[in-house]
Amino acid sequence: MFWGLSAALDLFEEYLNMSKSSAESCEGEKPNEEPKIVQINILLFGSNDPRHVIKTMAKMYAHKAKGTTPIINFYIVDGCIETTARYIALLGIALECPESMNLRGKVHLFMDVYGNSLLRASSYQYLVGKTKSLFKMITDDECRERLTPLLNFENLKYRERDGLENAFRFWLPKEGHIFQIQEYWAARLRKLMGVRYDHRDGAFDWDLNMVLKDREGQQICSQEYRHWRETGIAFTYPEYEYSKPNKTLAVGLVRNGDKYIHRGYIGDMQTGPFAAFGLLSTDERLLHSAHGQNDYRSTDVTERNLLELFHELSSETPYEHNLNDSRRYGSVKLLMGKTLLYNECNIDAMHDYDKPWIQIEGIKIHFLSSEDIFKLRNGDDCWSNHFDVAFVGYNYFAFLKDSFIKVLKEKCLLILETKLMTTARNEDIATFEEKLMNYAKVNNFTSVINYSALNKKHSILKYKRKMDAEETCANNC
Repeated sequence: MFWGLSAALDLFEEYLNMSKSSAESCEGEKPNEEPKIVQINILLFGSNDPRHVIKTMAKMYAHKAKGTTPIINFYIVDGCIETTARYIALLGIALECPESMNLRGKVHLFMDVYGNSLLRASSYQYLVGKTKSLFKMITDDECRERLTPLLNFENLKYRERDGLENAFRFWLPKEGHIFQIQEYWAARLRKLMGVRYDHRDGAFDWDLNMVLKDREGQQICSQEYRHWRETGIAFTYPEYEYSKPNKTLAVGLVRNGDKYIHRGYIGDMQTGPFAAFGLLSTDERLLHSAHGQNDYRSTDVTERNLLELFHELSSETPYEHNLNDSRRYGSVKLLMGKTLLYNECNIDAMHDYDKPWIQIEGIKIHFLSSEDIFKLRNGDDCWSNHFDVAFVGYNYFAFLKDSFIKVLKEKCLLILETKLMTTARNEDIATFEEKLMNYAKVNNFTSVINYSALNKKHSILKYKRKMDAEETCANNC
């Protein structure tokens, strides 16, 4: 919950690569040139955050430069309405008008809201101002059309729209809107650790160095991981102070007069928000390490990757990174960002962030009702043969039935997230991955990559429909 455990993907590129590999499998035939316009429907089934949407939108200009015009409909489904509200807020930051803030300020703001239990005062001010426009957008279709016509809420039930309004209202700084995240985090940490609580630093180091780094978490540094496990603050810089509660992490909100009842903090406390943008980079300079020490933290890699994506979203031009802009904190012992006491009502928005969002031509983002989880898994006729790409989060695989395959097109890409980037035992990781593979095999899917030939575990598994040679050639040649 709150963030994914696999890296952000350009899902349009993944679909094109799958289509090319299918075409090239026809003996004696060469794949046709890419069509000028490619329209696809993408289902994000419990992805937890908008990482795939952001990266896919950011890379659209590159596909257009190659002569392909993507038209993409995203369909977002999640069982928790507060997670959907957070999803919308994070999209709002990524697509914030460039006139409202500079690029690096936007990146640090996104990192704050995405991965920190406590926010900087400036980030909290932004969230308050942005919340006011989000509230209007949910209640007024004309306002939504003016600000961001790429969002579509038609599939949400009225009670779910009320849930979004409830979440946005809770984020505003009022006396009864209390979210004591530090207390919730500490109490839950003590409960999860049990008898190991007094030796938690050693447990944190074991989880990172003996578990996560042995999987795909080599870029996470001990200092940033321990600080996140202790406080819930993942992305820190020594010049910043963290004092305001990140209310986007609140779920189960129920209004009680002027106050709210909620479930405290119930999200991940073992892996962290590093996987989406902080483990991989096209800039290999940031992945250098020596004697077991990284030159750059996962925080610094996250910053660099988001700088690229947000630059591409706003300018539709390639990003060139100046390495001097990345602070080399991997092996430096930092005085971690301070956490301060605060008064809930002592702050208000300096601005109302109500300028139109960045518009990405050819993109539509549809938010589905939680009831659609069951319609999709049962292969309901209203979704039959609808999706070209489906991404299934690891914690939503349990909802799938064989009938789910009915909502996928004949030529489709199915991406299943594994539990690799958790601290679960190796046996549990292997068992879960075997379940994913069996599900694909039973439903006549074949892997895009020959996983059996690779002696490693994977954070995602990619599959395409298995078809005989004649059918493949008929569909692709």
